Amino acid sequence: MDGVIVRKENKAIIYSIYAFTAVVFGLVIILHELPSPGNAPSFIGIFPMLNAIINGSCFLVLITSLIAIKNKKVKLHQYLNTSAMLLSVLFLLSYVFYHLFADETKYGGDFLGIYYFILVTHIILAGVSLPFILLAYYRGFIGDIAKHRKMVKFVYPIWLYVTFTGVLVFLFLAPYYN
Repeated sequence: MDGVIVRKENKAIIYSIYAFTAVVFGLVIILHELPSPGNAPSFIGIFPMLNAIINGSCFLVLITSLIAIKNKKVKLHQYLNTSAMLLSVLFLLSYVFYHLFADETKYGGDFLGIYYFILVTHIILAGVSLPFILLAYYRGFIGDIAKHRKMVKFVYPIWLYVTFTGVLVFLFLAPYYN
């Protein structure tokens, strides 16, 4: 691409991506094993909806980003991808904060099989895709468009699925939040 400066890949950043992924994975496991402290702030109940809004917003930003790059609007694509990354960080912080205080919400509806299929695939794909999302973003950021495109071909649909199913999980659980 004209005007794109390709910077050399920094191995320290690659290792940091894997370390960050391991920390996030460990944190999520620990959060689900810790007992609820029982003294949740009164505003904690808004967090499931906030997380769904963040996930839905990220989904829309990712769709818009794809449209932008298909229309060769590279700067807009970069801005939107950065926005999606920031939304994902905001989601992660919100998710961790909520799960520090809230007990796990159990689904009590009639569509248990569908719910668990969506939930399990959402959780697995969110965990597995995280380092690849970060690597794809990093490679686009440094201008290594060939590697970026190669990774995005498989990680983009997974990221879309994770953001969309995050909203679905909220909709399934909405009647059961305290």
